[in-house]
Amino acid sequence: ADMAIWPWYGALARGQLYEAGEFLQVHEYTHVVRWAEKIAQRPAVQRGRKVNRVFGDPASQLHERHDASDFDTKTQDKLASST
Repeated sequence: ADMAIWPWYGALARGQLYEAGEFLQVHEYTHVVRWAEKIAQRPAVQRGRKVNRVFGDPASQLHERHDASDFDTKTQDKLASST
């Protein structure tokens, strides 16, 4: 359940989604904020957030993933520098 809710509620708890976190006073729930930060630091989560991303920092965009090595060779920043 933690991994299923994290993309939405974790972003809200970390202040990355609209002002709902402020409205809900998420900062008062220190364990929830700690949980969201701990999940965000997981290497698998950091890799997974890159897949199919088409906006933001080119280094965090991996439009298509077909192999584990794609994280090292096919992010948009690497593709742009090779052309």
